[in-house]
Amino acid sequence: MIWQGGGGGSPLFAGIPREVAHRAARLMEREPDWGLPEVPFSLRASDQPRFTLWVLLAPRRWALLGALLLVAVETVLLQAGPLLTKVGIDAGILGHDFGVVVAAGAGYALTMVLGGLATGARVAWTARLAAALAYDLRVRVFAHVQRLSLDFFSEQRSGRVMTRMTNDIEAMNQMLQNGLVQIAVQGLTAVVVAALLFALNWELAAFTMAVVVPAMLALSIWFRSASERGYRRVRDGIADVLADLAESLAGIRVVAAFNRAARNVLQHRRINRTYRDAEVYTAHVTAVYGPATTALGLVAQVLIVLTGSFLVVHRQLSVGSLTAFVLYMTSFFAPLQQLVQLYSTYQAGQAAVAKLAGLLAVRPSVVDGPDARELPLVRGEVVFDRVWFAYGVEPVLEDVSFRVQPGHRLALVGATGAGKSTIAKLLVRLYDPTRGRITIDGHDLRSVTLSSLRRQLGVVPQEAFLFAGSVRDNVAFGRPEATDGEVLDALRVVGLEGLLERLPRGLDTPVRERGVALSSGERQLLALARAFLVRPRILVLDEATSNLDLASEARVEAALDAVLEGRTAILVAHRLSTAMRADAIAVVEGGRIVEMGSHADLVAAGGPYARLYRTWMSHLEGGWRSRRVIRGTGQVLC
Repeated sequence: MIWQGGGGGSPLFAGIPREVAHRAARLMEREPDWGLPEVPFSLRASDQPRFTLWVLLAPRRWALLGALLLVAVETVLLQAGPLLTKVGIDAGILGHDFGVVVAAGAGYALTMVLGGLATGARVAWTARLAAALAYDLRVRVFAHVQRLSLDFFSEQRSGRVMTRMTNDIEAMNQMLQNGLVQIAVQGLTAVVVAALLFALNWELAAFTMAVVVPAMLALSIWFRSASERGYRRVRDGIADVLADLAESLAGIRVVAAFNRAARNVLQHRRINRTYRDAEVYTAHVTAVYGPATTALGLVAQVLIVLTGSFLVVHRQLSVGSLTAFVLYMTSFFAPLQQLVQLYSTYQAGQAAVAKLAGLLAVRPSVVDGPDARELPLVRGEVVFDRVWFAYGVEPVLEDVSFRVQPGHRLALVGATGAGKSTIAKLLVRLYDPTRGRITIDGHDLRSVTLSSLRRQLGVVPQEAFLFAGSVRDNVAFGRPEATDGEVLDALRVVGLEGLLERLPRGLDTPVRERGVALSSGERQLLALARAFLVRPRILVLDEATSNLDLASEARVEAALDAVLEGRTAILVAHRLSTAMRADAIAVVEGGRIVEMGSHADLVAAGGPYARLYRTWMSHLEGGWRSRRVIRGTGQVLC
C-alpha cells in the first residue's frame, strides 16, 4: 500500500483493480488506530547485555507465567483419568457398585473436556506470546542492522543477514511456541506421573526409575551432543544457500550476459548438497534415538505387567492399581518420547538463538559518543586535518589535509583506488578516521550526533538506489513529511517536469524495484531531487555522472548547477568535465593529495592534473576523429 502524502490521506494500491482498492479502503476505515510501535533506536554506544533466550523472555515474564499456570492446570486435568479408572475398577467393578462406575466414568469425561479446554486456552495463549516475542525480536534485529556501520556490510553477505531475519527467527519462534511450552507440558507431566507411580506402588516405581531412566538418560546425553552439532551445520547450510540465492538474483543480468547460468546451477547444487548432508545427518541421529527410546519403553511396560501381575496374584496389589500403573507408565513414557521429538525443535531454536546472539553482539564501529551533542545549523566550512584511514592494515589515506570554504565546490580526481570515495565516506561519517580529525564549521564530527550531522548532508551515490514505492516516496525519502508542492519543486529544480508528464499517475506512480523502468539519467536526477529536498548545507556526490551517456550527463550537470547553488560540495569526479565546474580541484594519488588548485592553475603547473587533462583531451579528440560515416549505409563507426 502506498500512502499519498501532503494534502491527500487516502490509501493508493499499486497494481490492484480500482473496485478492490475501494473495498479495501472501506475496510481500513473500520480498522482501529493501533498507533505506531515504540521502537528503541539509538546510535550511541550500547551496553546492553549479550542476547540470550532469557533476555528475550524477561520483558514478558508475566505472560510466560500465565502460560505455565495453564500448563499446570492442563497437566493435572489430563492425568486424573487413570486414578478415576482405578476407583472405577476397585470400588465399582470389583465392589459390585455400578454407581461408582458411572461416577468414575462421568468424572473421567469431565476431566477430559476440561483438559481439552485448558489445552485450547494454553495453545492460544502461547501462540500469541510467541508471535509477540517474534515481533519484538524482528524489530530489534532490524533496528540493530540499521544501526551497524558500513564495514559490517562490506564483510557480510546480504543473504546471511537475511537468514538471521527469516529462518533463524522462525526457528526460534517454533521453539517458543512448540518447543519450550511443550517441554514444560511434557516435563511437568513426567514429574506428576512419577509421583503418582510412587503413590500407587513404590516397588514398581523404583524398578522403573532404576532400570529405565538411566538408559533413557544415556541415550539423551548422546542425542544432545550429536544433534547439537547437526543443527549448527543446518543453520550454517541454509544461510549459505540463501546467500548464494540472493547474490545470484542481484546479479542476474551479469549472469545472463556472461552465460554463467549453468555454472551457477552447479555451484548452487554444491552448496545445497552441503545443506542436504547436514539435514540427513540430523535426521539419522533422530531416527536412531526415537526408535531406541520407543523400544525401551515397550520393554519396560512388558516387565511392569509381568511383575505387577505377580503382585496381584499374591494380593500385594489391586487390579485397579495395576491398571492405573500401566496407564501411567504409558503416560510416563509418552512425554519422554515427545521430549525426544521436541528436543530437535529445541536444538534448532538454540542454534538460531546462538546465530542471532552473534549478530546482535556486533557493535557498530561508528557511534555517537557519550558526550555527543546536536550539530547546530552550519555554514558549510569543511576541514580535513592530517587525516589517516585504513580499512585493514594498510592505510588508504595518509596525512590528508584540505579546507573547503562555505558555498565552494571541491572536486576530487585521480585514478581508481586512489582514495577519493573514502574521503567522501569519511565526511558522511560512514567511517571514522584512524588518525586526525574532520570538522564542519569547527565541530569535530566525532563530537556531534550522527543524526544531526546527516540531517545537514546530502549524498548522491554513483548508482542511484530507488526503493519500492511511489515517485513521491523516493524523492521524499529524507523528508517524509514534505508536501506534494515541495516534492514537485525539487523535481522541477532538477528538470524532471517532462518525466512527471509521461508518468500515468504523476507522483503516485509506483517505481519498480531499483527503478529498472527508468533510464540511468532519470534515476540519477531523482537522486538529486531527493538530496535537494532535504535542504542540505553540504552535498557529497560520489561519481554521480560516471555511468551516464553524454546527453544524460549534460542534463544531470545542469541540474547540479541548480542544486549546488550556495552549498558546499565535495565532488568525487571520474570525468574531468565535472571537475572543471568546481572552484578547486584536489588530485589524489596513493591516498595523498598531491596538488590542489583551480583548473587553470593546475593545467599551467604541468603536474599530475595537467597530465590527466592532456590524456582526457587526447581521448576525447581521438574519439571524435575516429568517427567514420559509411556513405550509403548511414552507419557510424567509433
